[in-house]
Amino acid sequence: MIRVGITGQSGFVGTHLYNMLGLFPDEFEHVPFEDAFFKNDFFLINFVRQCDVIVHLAAINRHINPQNLYNTNLKLVNQLIGAMEAANVKPHVLFSSSTQEESDNEYGKSKREGRELLEIWAKRNSASFTGMVVPNVFGPFGLPNYNSFIATFCHQLTHGDNPIIIKESKVRLIYIGNLCSYIIKKIRDIYKSVSPAVETDWLSYDFERSVSEILLLFEKFKNQYFIHGYIPELRDTNEINLFNTFRSYIDLTNHFPIKLVESIDSRGLFVETIKLGIGGQVSYSTTFPGFTRGNHFHTRKIERFIVIKGKALIQLRKIGTTDIINLNLDGRNPSFVDIPIWYTHNIKNIGTEELYTQFWINEWFNPEDRDTFYEPV
Repeated sequence: MIRVGITGQSGFVGTHLYNMLGLFPDEFEHVPFEDAFFKNDFFLINFVRQCDVIVHLAAINRHINPQNLYNTNLKLVNQLIGAMEAANVKPHVLFSSSTQEESDNEYGKSKREGRELLEIWAKRNSASFTGMVVPNVFGPFGLPNYNSFIATFCHQLTHGDNPIIIKESKVRLIYIGNLCSYIIKKIRDIYKSVSPAVETDWLSYDFERSVSEILLLFEKFKNQYFIHGYIPELRDTNEINLFNTFRSYIDLTNHFPIKLVESIDSRGLFVETIKLGIGGQVSYSTTFPGFTRGNHFHTRKIERFIVIKGKALIQLRKIGTTDIINLNLDGRNPSFVDIPIWYTHNIKNIGTEELYTQFWINEWFNPEDRDTFYEPV
């Protein structure tokens, strides 16, 4: 077991990395971290003593006083170095820097100088260190007006606001899941190495687009998906990742379930359940009264549940949280619920008759790559 500690565990990247490491319970052990550790030398020293690997993410990205941002970020690096030297330990440290190292601003300077300080520590102590120079990161659950313009746009478009482009430019972007996969691979590679190494990796970006192109795509998602419920055309993996990011900002409780339109004549009724801009797989299940299906989550799949007949309770809980969302659906009033990634979910027959549920998912089932992880709601 590799014991991994993440400073900034509760932040945007930290939360995703913590959850992705949790997909491999036989390989990685979490060393819990709290932001308060940086305010108490005893707790910080105890933390570093337990770690085989430390991923140093703790930092502030924005502040009204740039000098305060610079000082804080360097102080956190120096505190981490001081704790490791006080404990006389040499965990492998991965440090998250930014391509803003090349910019003339206090944030970029704090990242570059923080990386250099950790390189000096590693060389002085014959320790291993990886400096990661990371492009702009996007993904679900980032803080609007803080983590990225993408988080801001998504939140505004799903909450009745009109985004404004402050500065038009080309932006190089990496998806949070790909960043975390890189970190996990790097941790694995460290344990195959026979000697310590001090290195700096300039991470590749997934794609480059202008701010206006991103906004135009999100406006399409709002019109087709958020307003009309259509699954939009997603031309590649990058657009799937942008779509999943957009979906994560929807207020699930107030947005779902969405009433479907019924057309009734002498033959019965007809209901259009899904209009597709992309392909995928549609299936259905029957569930006897009192039985529950699911209790799992996905990290990439887009999934829709439609109750056709009977009464159902759909429950959702975001991984790493305790709040459960309960949604009641009744086949007499056909409606649907979309399942966000990183939400464990189930569906239970709460009626007295057999439950009929239709499912759509954006990819064919692959038994060798299920993207389905068991966790009770």
